[in-house]
Amino acid sequence: MSANPAIGRIPVRDVHPAVECGRRPAKAVAGETFQVTATVFREGHDAVAANVVLKDPEGRPGPWTPMRELAPGTDRWGAEVTPTAVGRWTYAVEAWSDPVGTWRHAARIKVPAGIDTGLVLEEGAELYERAAANVPKKDKTARATLLAAVRVLRDDTLPVATRLAAGLTPEVDAVLARYPLRDLVTRSAEMPLLVERERALYGAWYEFFPRSEGTAEEPHGTFRTAARRLPAIAAMGFDVVYLPPVHPIGTTFRKGRNNTLSPGPDDVGVPWAIGSPEGGHDAVHPRLGTMEDFAWFVQRAGEHGLEVALDFALQCSPDHPWVEKHPEWFHHRPDGTIAYAENPPKKYQDIYPIAFDADMDGLVAETLRILRLWMGLGVRIFRVDNPHTKPVVFWERVLADIGRSDPDVIFLAEAFTRPAMMHTLAQIGFQQSYTYFTWRNSKQELTEYLTELSGEAAAYMRPNFFVNTPDILHAYLQHGGRPAFEVRAVLAATLSPTWGVYSGYELCENTPLKEGSEEYLDSEKYQLRPRDWAAAEREGRSIAPLITQLNTIRRAHPALHELRNLRFHGTDNDAVIAYSKRTGDDTVLVVANLDPHHTQEATVSLDMPQLGLDWHSPLAVHDELTGDAYRWGDSNYVRLEPGRAPAHVFRVRPAARRFGSGAAS
Repeated sequence: MSANPAIGRIPVRDVHPAVECGRRPAKAVAGETFQVTATVFREGHDAVAANVVLKDPEGRPGPWTPMRELAPGTDRWGAEVTPTAVGRWTYAVEAWSDPVGTWRHAARIKVPAGIDTGLVLEEGAELYERAAANVPKKDKTARATLLAAVRVLRDDTLPVATRLAAGLTPEVDAVLARYPLRDLVTRSAEMPLLVERERALYGAWYEFFPRSEGTAEEPHGTFRTAARRLPAIAAMGFDVVYLPPVHPIGTTFRKGRNNTLSPGPDDVGVPWAIGSPEGGHDAVHPRLGTMEDFAWFVQRAGEHGLEVALDFALQCSPDHPWVEKHPEWFHHRPDGTIAYAENPPKKYQDIYPIAFDADMDGLVAETLRILRLWMGLGVRIFRVDNPHTKPVVFWERVLADIGRSDPDVIFLAEAFTRPAMMHTLAQIGFQQSYTYFTWRNSKQELTEYLTELSGEAAAYMRPNFFVNTPDILHAYLQHGGRPAFEVRAVLAATLSPTWGVYSGYELCENTPLKEGSEEYLDSEKYQLRPRDWAAAEREGRSIAPLITQLNTIRRAHPALHELRNLRFHGTDNDAVIAYSKRTGDDTVLVVANLDPHHTQEATVSLDMPQLGLDWHSPLAVHDELTGDAYRWGDSNYVRLEPGRAPAHVFRVRPAARRFGSGAAS
């Protein structure tokens, strides 16, 4: 006997989304709409139909969600569903033989042709009687509507066309849509769905180093002095303030300015070289303050509407307490020394990586203890440093444990690595992931990569588009000047529901350590980096007003809170990119100039159905950045000048028809 499951009377195949064939849950956030698809067919020519059964965490099925064939003759069916609450849901596809649909198709052909007219109409009457019997007793109106159609179908005193028409009225259609007659019902396996809170998909992040926010008297900042920066971050519209590690920093092999191996007495070290005699991952750097000060900072951030994300870097300096207490947690070389981290030719002598296989259970327990310590102080978001250099099974255990007790906690994977690892980390539990966005700058690169991210991968992998990081200053920003910073901010803020900036981006800091390097000169990783924010604002050197606009636009438009609704539109100039997002009646269209050096012109050819409009329908577009308004059609001229307008971010609405059209510039 075959071990394969029975295929079912009405085959239901290839249900999507499916993460590892349904072994792991697909992901959504509460209120997010996504499409369930399946291949549904049967033998012969009889009609089939299908619907999605969405069950909430209590096992209760949701409203009836009928599916439709996505393209005639493909047997591929789909329906959009929207989970409404956080928790573990399921979804399945039900398919059935549709006897009413089969009859209607035949009746529309046979009755006008006079073929078996009486028999065909009687068949319809019997089917409608069966359908009426299935209508709930409390819905008397629906039942009466069907029975009235039965009487007319059987009334041989009436013309046959009149009798047939009685079975095809909009009122009858509406009843049968609510209470279809289903034969040979076949159900797919239930697929798991993990529904998380909105911040797992949507938010704006701001990264900064508290130690750089000092005073003239004491340049090294504290949690108390750093809190003075929170009102400005909140005013720019950010939702999350992300802190690099705040723990004690080792002194052994401490790095100096610009990553030198000969630090001076005042060099502050790299925050990712965690651990000193003052403590490890469960302590704060004494110069930043105390644990109580950190808790106060988190509370203060919350008063400004900001969540705090904390860096979790599972590595140690040579001075970390674990080195003495748990030597088995580290790799030892033949001479007995502990192996430091390296990525030849790069060397990180100030960091010891963890060896996981000697005591996986102990490391899982200690990691959970540390995470719960910071969770107890109000941290509900962790940015995990280099998770791809640790075993996947380790993260699977840690994230599962946290998820069971604290499903609101979010983990961002900082994994700039090969796609297989990035996708697997997302599948086993990381809510968000860094991406290759920083290195995707051309129209083709962006279109291909975002089509991938917003397609099947969106069922489990949520991108966080950081425009820069303390490690990454891309050549596009180094050589593109302020216009490059402006357009990359527009792209990140509108392509992805979650985006982020590292402090200094708003000042367009773009000086590399050397030509060909993505490292900043005088990197904040190795030294304090105080900035005169007020002077930058006065002198017009800051793009904070644009960032504020973008975050304001994002909050006002539900379409920008989602990823799977991204659609690209045609342009006849590869320096200009166009894309839209639509949710309900909210539609946003973005047209951006990817060339930071030159004015670019293009004709934008809109895929009107993707905007919810008929081909050649007029539309009204309002630029949310400039306030300008235009009338557009399916083909439109644009002109974008660097330094004047990095992009159009249009709110799109149908327009009344009239002669003439508008051009945007």
